[in-house]
Amino acid sequence: MQKWIITLGLTVAVAASCTREAGYEIDRGTFGNATLNNIQVMNGELTYAQILSRRFAADVPSQINFAFNSSQLDASAQQILLQQADWIKQFPEARFRVYGHTDAVGSTSYNKSLGLRRAQAVVAFFARQGISRSRLEAVVSFGKTRPLVATPNRDRRNRRTVTEVSGFVDGNPQTLDGKYAEIVYREYVESATTISTIQEVEATGGAE
Repeated sequence: MQKWIITLGLTVAVAASCTREAGYEIDRGTFGNATLNNIQVMNGELTYAQILSRRFAADVPSQINFAFNSSQLDASAQQILLQQADWIKQFPEARFRVYGHTDAVGSTSYNKSLGLRRAQAVVAFFARQGISRSRLEAVVSFGKTRPLVATPNRDRRNRRTVTEVSGFVDGNPQTLDGKYAEIVYREYVESATTISTIQEVEATGGAE
């Protein structure tokens, strides 16, 4: 019977002659990048929260945009936030931050306040989807200090919020033992367990 080996976020066998690096979806690079990620975690250069944040940004749109001088969530923004909320619900061990941004029109103080209202609007939307506010933070906004497009004019691309993984919930019983890699690569663990169980049933001819 095939042996299934699950290492600390490195490799999980998915077939007799096929292995896939846990973490391949993060950088989509050559073989060995997941190993590099693991080494960086061990060296303190990279955290599991950063790896999970990269996955979040790769799996769903991490930002939404706003109308000028507004913190209202339009239909397009709400659709994206629903995708984000569904992803967030899959990882109840993780905490998230929402960063607010504005374009360059207006004073620095006003835009800082506007950016924060935008971040708070996103957090309130997540809360209405059943996500605990204890896992969410609307941080003080960057206002107009970090534009995507360098222009003094109105630009929708700069009027945005960005959602990121910020860490893990303190005291969560699933992470007290430090099994962050198991959380980050949950799908690999579950797929290996499922396939292994199926093969065991086939090997024994199934239940009678």
